[in-house]
Amino acid sequence: MFSVGKILVTRSLPGSALEHLRERGYRVEAHEGLFLSREDLLKKVEGAIGLIPTVKDRVDAEVMDRAPGLKVIACYSVGVDHVDLEAAKARGIRVTQTPGVLTEATADLTLALLLAVARRVAEGVDYARKGLWQAWHPELLLGMDLEGATLGIVGMGRIGQAVAKRAEAFGMRVVYTGRTPKPLPYPYLSLEALLATSDIVSLHTPLTLETHRLINRERLFAMKPGSILINTARGGLVDTEALVEALRGHLFGAGLDVTDPEPLPRGHPLYALPNAVITPHIGSAGRRTRERMAEMAVENLLAVLEGREPPNPVV
Repeated sequence: MFSVGKILVTRSLPGSALEHLRERGYRVEAHEGLFLSREDLLKKVEGAIGLIPTVKDRVDAEVMDRAPGLKVIACYSVGVDHVDLEAAKARGIRVTQTPGVLTEATADLTLALLLAVARRVAEGVDYARKGLWQAWHPELLLGMDLEGATLGIVGMGRIGQAVAKRAEAFGMRVVYTGRTPKPLPYPYLSLEALLATSDIVSLHTPLTLETHRLINRERLFAMKPGSILINTARGGLVDTEALVEALRGHLFGAGLDVTDPEPLPRGHPLYALPNAVITPHIGSAGRRTRERMAEMAVENLLAVLEGREPPNPVV
């Protein structure tokens, strides 16, 4: 079949969405490995008219200039902080995202981390596997009760609201903060007030220049003593070194699906802390969710290449 253009996909994607591109005559090059180096990205993108990157691929002016015919960057993510939007706009390249589809899966993982930290699940599993479980005791691995606890949500977008709904089912009191109050049935607080009064703080705000290290050392130690921090948004929202310090006495624990750096190197101090539960950025890793993300990315890409307005544009 005659190829109508090259599409670079920086990781193999679940489901059959990429077949729709091949059926339309596009030459799809999907990187099969776990890692895609910067050098390989620069080489592979040459000649591409469409690009489907993941959040781990930094798509800047250098990448775009390697593919002068590039028309669309269809992100396989809702976050677009890995793409230089100004550079894309200056070159007339459309950028799209996959919003909404990963809301429920990410909210589910947020609650999973929250429960794991509050009830010390990882510590309990480790305790049992090491053969230390010899008897029941009233003070063994005491954790935090969720009913009546206050959950402070930083960033009340789609995911934040989905987390709030789940928290209510556990009998938690929900408060939130963000750029502006919303017509929601939860109290709106300043960030400082939220940190000082919440038993659990969950981050759901995008990573921008303004939110980079939003939770710095000062704010970590301004959190309520014995509280929990959950981050399923972006690792750069938190000062990692300060978090390690805070977990050594000030905080009850932390649940992290994202870190800074990401991934954490072997031997990082966070891994040595029993009150830190760390997962490898799997917030959207439900099979149905990841397949739908692929479908959305392809729908966005095809719309641009076929001269239509994409369903989920960023620029």
